[in-house]
Amino acid sequence: MHVLAVLAAALLFGTTGTSQALGPEGTTPLSIGVMRMVIGGTGLAVIAFALAARHRRHAPAGLASTPAPRLTTHPLVLMVLTGACLALYQPLFFLGTAENGVAVGTVVALGSAPILAGLLEWALTRRVPSATWMLATGLATTGVILLGFGGEAAGSGSTGGTSLIGLLGSVGAGASFAVIANAQRRLLDAGWDPFTVVGAMGASSALIAAFGLPFVDLAWMATTSGLVMALWLGIGTISIAYVMFTWGLSGLTAATAATLTLGEPLTAAVLGIVVLGERLSILAVVGLIVLAAGLALLAWGSRARDPRPFAVEA
Repeated sequence: MHVLAVLAAALLFGTTGTSQALGPEGTTPLSIGVMRMVIGGTGLAVIAFALAARHRRHAPAGLASTPAPRLTTHPLVLMVLTGACLALYQPLFFLGTAENGVAVGTVVALGSAPILAGLLEWALTRRVPSATWMLATGLATTGVILLGFGGEAAGSGSTGGTSLIGLLGSVGAGASFAVIANAQRRLLDAGWDPFTVVGAMGASSALIAAFGLPFVDLAWMATTSGLVMALWLGIGTISIAYVMFTWGLSGLTAATAATLTLGEPLTAAVLGIVVLGERLSILAVVGLIVLAAGLALLAWGSRARDPRPFAVEA
């Protein structure tokens, strides 16, 4: 069941870019990101905090008597930081998919995320990465570079190259994830349970995104397709998906979870090509393959690591 939960979450995450592309006219990456986070973050906080309370009530006697960590300034700052980065991730991710298409935008964001997370962890802990990680990083970076010279800008009808602005948006989304992953790992190492951590991220991201509501055009929310898109992106790909992902991680090794989450870029790429009719140049296809090889190697290399890491997907 844990395997199915993570795989289902990855499939839900993978529908994000296609859902945006099928939405109504008049949307912008910022307006979609704000609404997705207000709806999804609120739902995630409600569900996750309820599950955290239930987990504490049904914990074994020995664990139930263990005092919970204190909510001092340091963990509070880390929780708010994860929410701020998740809120920032949204418009950056949608900018990348809007400029370069769902297939390229999603794969670049997800492909750069674990690489940047590893680099940030290296900078913070001074632990030298393994040779496998370095090789995987090299492959993934090469794949992103190849995508930079090939691919199709969404709606351009040509394969003349990838938009630099879109590429920066996708990589920026990956960088936001890198901060989230490292901050959450520190919270978990301090004794906070996963549901409380992810619930705090949802609550703070929804609150931060709400401040942006007066500054974006939400006229598209008055349409049926706009409302359906917002609800799906919020509840389906944030609230439900993150809870399933969190629960699934509790019963899996890091290697298994990492491999299963590769279903997200695969889903996004297939939907972009099959549903949206996106066309990629030969160079872009090669870039996707090289990037996928780097991610697969990264997942394989993680099997010897500590099975506790907790990560967040798009």
